[in-house]
Amino acid sequence: MADTIERAITKDGAIRVFAASTTGLVEEARKIHDLFPTAAAALGRVLTAGAMMGAMLKGEKDTVTIQFDGGGPIGKVLAVANSKAEVKGYVGNPHVDLPLNKNNKLDVGGAVGTGGYLSIIRDFGLKEPYIGRVKIQSGEIAEDLTYYFARSEQIPSAVSLGVLVDRDYSIKAAGGFIIQMMPEATEAHISAIEKVISEIPSISHMISEGYTPKMIIEKLLSEFEIEYLSQMECKYHCDCTVERIERALVSLGKEELEKIINEDKSAEVVCHFCNKKYQFGEDELKALLDRAIR
Repeated sequence: MADTIERAITKDGAIRVFAASTTGLVEEARKIHDLFPTAAAALGRVLTAGAMMGAMLKGEKDTVTIQFDGGGPIGKVLAVANSKAEVKGYVGNPHVDLPLNKNNKLDVGGAVGTGGYLSIIRDFGLKEPYIGRVKIQSGEIAEDLTYYFARSEQIPSAVSLGVLVDRDYSIKAAGGFIIQMMPEATEAHISAIEKVISEIPSISHMISEGYTPKMIIEKLLSEFEIEYLSQMECKYHCDCTVERIERALVSLGKEELEKIINEDKSAEVVCHFCNKKYQFGEDELKALLDRAIR
């Protein structure tokens, strides 16, 4: 079954919801980066959030970047998504391995740490991207994004993200939802949603039991009339190209390129997002040096 994102709003316009099933794309990321379970759970949650936040974008070339830098043993956790809900990401330490936390769950919070910041960068193709930054609260990802929406964007939200890792390290289930209160929302709307969230099973359990994003929304908005707005596929997709890597090498500048040519005679560049290797021989590097000088 393809990974999808369902978008809906209550008929009175008070609550909007994004729900996603992302098992396939998280498994793709796990295989690309050789993620151990805690790293898979951390990156999987951030990728799932990224795909849904990508679906919120309107412009064809708009992108959103989510970066957790909490000072924990996993290092940075980063995801980039576009408006087609194509998402890519990486972690600093894919083999981070921690004991289970006190709830007998993968210790994502311990891996991420709470000694730093969550940054959200929205690039709309303007001169400067929009950057929001908040202190990491728990490192568990969903709680931190809930805090970000309330603090940085003043949108009362509930974020739930889950990744279920199987015994062979493969991804058994992954998904999430983002509920946001619109200006029309009343205390009654908020109370109804809080009650539902306190009663439903975990998102990873629902996905593993076969719930689709539409079924998850039906459960979340059971007290309301629902208007479904769109459904879109989401997938892990890296858009790296030779041209993009060449531009990165040119941006190193004349001195650095000369040093590489003189000392190594060649260069290998590995994409952070998909681990694809790009090889550049001496002649190719000299051509890039000419571009850097110009």
